[in-house]
Amino acid sequence: MNSSNPLIGRDIISISDLTQAEICAVLDQARRFEEQLKGAPIIPLLNGRILATVFYEPSTRTRLSFESAMHRLGGSVISVADARTSSSAAKGESIYDSGKMLESYADVIVQRHPAVGSARALADAADVPVINAGDGIGEHPTQALLDLYTIERERGTLDGLTVVMAGDLKHGRTVHSLAKALAHWKPKLLLCAPQALAMPDDLIAELRGQGLIVIETENMGAALAQADVVYVTRIQQERFETVEEYMRYKGIYVLTEPAVRAAKPGIVVMHPLPRVDEISPDVDRLPNAAYFRQARYGVFVRMALLAMVLGAV
Repeated sequence: MNSSNPLIGRDIISISDLTQAEICAVLDQARRFEEQLKGAPIIPLLNGRILATVFYEPSTRTRLSFESAMHRLGGSVISVADARTSSSAAKGESIYDSGKMLESYADVIVQRHPAVGSARALADAADVPVINAGDGIGEHPTQALLDLYTIERERGTLDGLTVVMAGDLKHGRTVHSLAKALAHWKPKLLLCAPQALAMPDDLIAELRGQGLIVIETENMGAALAQADVVYVTRIQQERFETVEEYMRYKGIYVLTEPAVRAAKPGIVVMHPLPRVDEISPDVDRLPNAAYFRQARYGVFVRMALLAMVLGAV
C-alpha cells in the first residue's frame, strides 16, 4: 500500500472535494493501470472486496465501466440496475436506510440518483466509501476525472487550453463537474448554448472568480475556430417538463465532419455519451473523434478510484 494515497476511505461526491494534487494522483494511477492491463487482463488488488452499484436512473457506460473496473481488479460486484422499481426504494425506503443496509453488504458503493444531494445523503449514512455516479442535474465527478484523463491523453497537457462546451449546459451534470475540475489548469471556456439551456449563473460566477475567462456564445462555428477541445452534450429529454419544450431545442447544434475539418487543427471531439443526433456519424472516422476512446479510458480511471478509496495502492 502506498502511504501517499490521499483517498483512502474517502467518499467521492463532488469534484470540488478533490484538490489538484489529488486529481493528478488519480490520473497518474489510471495511467499505471492502463499500462499494466496491456500485459494482463486482471490486476488482483481487490480480491475479496465487494462493490455495490445502485442506479436509480438508466446507465450503460458508468455502471458497466465501474463493474468492469472492479472485475479487472479481482473484486466482486453486486448490483441494482433499476433501483426505483427493483429495490426497497419502491416500498419507500429512505436513502439513509439504504446506506445503512448497503454498508453491511459491500466495501464500496456507487450510486446514481435523480435528486441533487442524494449522494451526499448516502455518504452521511454509510460507513464505507460512497462514489457519486450522478445526482440529478448536480454533479458527475468520476466523469469529470475520465474527461480530464482523456484530454491529457489526447492533447498531452491540461494547461491553458481553450475548451468549448456545447449543448445542454443547464442540466448537464457532466459539464458542471468538468468545468470545476478544469479550473485548476486555467482554461479559456467557451460556453455554446441557447439562453434557455445556458450554464447556471452561479457556476459561471464561481469560475470567473477563480480567474477563468468564460465566454457565452450561441455561435458554434466561431467557437470551434478557437477550440483545442470541444465537449458536446446531448439535449436531455428527461430533464424537460414537456416533449414540446424538448423538441424546441433538439438538434440545435449538430457537429458534422465538415464542421470539424473547418475547426482549429488538432481539435479533440469529446462527448460523455449516449449520443442522439448532436454528433453526426461521419465524424466517427476522423482521428479527432475521441468519444469512444473516452469511454474506454473510464475503466482505467474508475479502477484507480476504487483501488485508492479501498487503500489497495
